[in-house]
Amino acid sequence: MTTDADYWTAAAPTFDAEPDHGLTNPVVRAAWSSRLREWIPSPGADVLDVGCGTGSLAVLLAEHGHQVTGVDLSPGMIAQARRKLADHQVQVLLGDAADPPIGNRRFDVVLARHLVWALPNPLAALRRWIGLLLVDVGPTPVNITGRRVRRIEDAALGVLPVAFDRVSRVRGGHAAA
Repeated sequence: MTTDADYWTAAAPTFDAEPDHGLTNPVVRAAWSSRLREWIPSPGADVLDVGCGTGSLAVLLAEHGHQVTGVDLSPGMIAQARRKLADHQVQVLLGDAADPPIGNRRFDVVLARHLVWALPNPLAALRRWIGLLLVDVGPTPVNITGRRVRRIEDAALGVLPVAFDRVSRVRGGHAAA
């Protein structure tokens, strides 16, 4: 039986061939760079890139002046990421993105791209990632994704129905369990 790590390790050598994966297309790379600057404007943020894959976003984040830790389940993806990040001070760890092997560290940002759909228990992963954030919004409502929420958990959990709907359409009506 093929594990998730085996699947992604087999995909690693050609993963960056997709324009949105390797960010080799200058227009796509510039769009991601711009988006990351919007989301994480101040240099120096401590960022956890869960499911970092080959490290494409970690490169951009490091170039923007952030301290980045990447985590991926696949030894093949980690090997690609370490090669790509050789000129940057980025820590790349082999481990489960849903429960990153980072001990008691906390982060300013937890970033996940091309990942939530593939997790066996996305809700548990989102809860874990929320617990890794340095910020606690407390009782003051904040505006996240255009909605006023009292807890970050409320905003994150509101993303799940959209994610499952998209997964369902991609998989022909069968959302991930």
